[in-house]
Amino acid sequence: MIRRFYNDVALAAQPEGYQVMLDSRGLKTVGGAPQIVPTQALGEALAAEWRKQGEKIDPASLPLRDMADYAIDIVAPDPAAVAQGLVAYAETDTLCYRADPDEPFYARQIEVWEPLLSAFEAAHGIALVRVSGVLHRPQPPKVLAILRDRLLALDPFALAGAEVMTKLAASLVTALAALDARGEEEPLALWQAACLEEEWQADLWGRDWEAEERRAKREADFLRACAFVRLARG
Repeated sequence: MIRRFYNDVALAAQPEGYQVMLDSRGLKTVGGAPQIVPTQALGEALAAEWRKQGEKIDPASLPLRDMADYAIDIVAPDPAAVAQGLVAYAETDTLCYRADPDEPFYARQIEVWEPLLSAFEAAHGIALVRVSGVLHRPQPPKVLAILRDRLLALDPFALAGAEVMTKLAASLVTALAALDARGEEEPLALWQAACLEEEWQADLWGRDWEAEERRAKREADFLRACAFVRLARG
């Protein structure tokens, strides 16, 4: 932690968006660029993080700041590289890999995952390959190209949020569905669906508090990333 070095926090409108000001000095990213975000809503959320700091600044309590820095410094200069990395998750998407049909968990996967996958396919005009067992089966190149184009159509802030959600859920489908979600409860339901196997195993073999704590943190990170995208969209 470092000692707090400012007194006042304000939000200033800039030609390209909004920038948090600490004692009239505009914030910059880790990479040295002006930390300008596209909407007032996201700017106010960033300012709130700085207002909550005490006598010492806790970097871990500035997660939105970190995501904004990443969007500006890493995603914006090369969105194609980020998109390509995320498309790889579609090849092994959690929602596409099922247990063997004779296993009890298979019926649960069909019940929870199939409606989500079918809705996603209909929305994007694609057909994803389902796999039972552990053997890998590739997705059609045309499908991957459509998903890549969908990612490249996102602005850097939405793409940064999608990357966080995809990695946490091990599912590009889950992340893109969360970006399109309208209600407040839908992102949580999508996260819970992505964690279906973990929940099944915990119910079967018992719960471990450390594992539960890790999953709760991942859930919070997933929902925060989704909220970050919504704030960036205003």
